[in-house]
Amino acid sequence: MTTLELADIIGIISFALSGFLIAIHYKLDILGVFISAFLTALGGGVIRDAIANKTPYIFSHDLPIILVVSTVLIALVFKLHKISNLEGKAAFILFDAIGLASFAITGALVAIENDFNFLGVLILSFLTAVGGGTTRDVLINKVPFILVSELYASVAMTIGLTVYILNLFDLVNLFNLTIVFVLGTLFRLIAFYRKWHLPKL
Repeated sequence: MTTLELADIIGIISFALSGFLIAIHYKLDILGVFISAFLTALGGGVIRDAIANKTPYIFSHDLPIILVVSTVLIALVFKLHKISNLEGKAAFILFDAIGLASFAITGALVAIENDFNFLGVLILSFLTAVGGGTTRDVLINKVPFILVSELYASVAMTIGLTVYILNLFDLVNLFNLTIVFVLGTLFRLIAFYRKWHLPKL
């Protein structure tokens, strides 16, 4: 299993859980729960692959679909749908932060594999990390998370920048990417709990 595949799997599971919790918070029916989980977990990857001129991973492999369905079913078995007051719950924030960091890394890696320049790496990292969640939020008539949350998109682009710099020095490997993943996740969690925001005009 490659580093890209591993990061993708982690991102899919984490974002499927965050999509599940958002759906429960907004009292969607069972179909809405699955749609929310699928959009959150796979939407960013579809956007990433389309821009990179690749057949979307979910259209050529069954694993992403199996991961999302299994994650939702396991969440139901463990009664995660009983969680209330979503925005203040550590579970949602943790899963979302893990998914954000994982998908920001996969976006950067795909961009690098396709010889994208600096801007291309940043944009693909950003879109992979936030594309699914933004699509989900628009569908359920919610202000997209990236527009109101504490340093959300900024974290994704910081991770993309870091991976780009590592690649310049030929330092992209599992160990270094794991460090980027952990630090990126911690950065997002700290930004949330300390309520760090970019300056507003």
